[in-house]
Amino acid sequence: MPARIEIEVRPVTADDHAAWLPLWQGYQRFYMTEIPSETSDINWQRFLDPAEPMHAALAWHEGEAIGLVHWVYHRSTWTVEDYCYLQDLFINKAVRSNGAGRKLIEFVYEQAKQASCARTYWLTHESNSRAMLLYERVAERSGFLQYRKVFK
Repeated sequence: MPARIEIEVRPVTADDHAAWLPLWQGYQRFYMTEIPSETSDINWQRFLDPAEPMHAALAWHEGEAIGLVHWVYHRSTWTVEDYCYLQDLFINKAVRSNGAGRKLIEFVYEQAKQASCARTYWLTHESNSRAMLLYERVAERSGFLQYRKVFK
């Protein structure tokens, strides 16, 4: 396993778009999907709007953005407090297994605690076995399966 490196995680700012976009595009390639640029543009604006429940942070190493995380706060019928859905997590392939994924997840955990969320949760594809090695160490598998109906 590669050695751990110095990593700083911080919320995105308006100046971070050029650093965020290649990571966002890499995430889409990883999952073999293409999100319309208009949707990405709206997402970016939502991340910057303090009234929105959508948030983003980047992991930085030596001045270069090497990973991203997106999370969304939402209501739940199971608790009074909100839930935190960690929607997207991506690390540049060249620097995976160096602690950036864990740092990004722990950053979201801290944000969710500060927002008084009852839990943080996420989904991953069943083929994402490398990431699941980390997930098994930082969270509990819920046992739930996702079903969905797409309308577009």
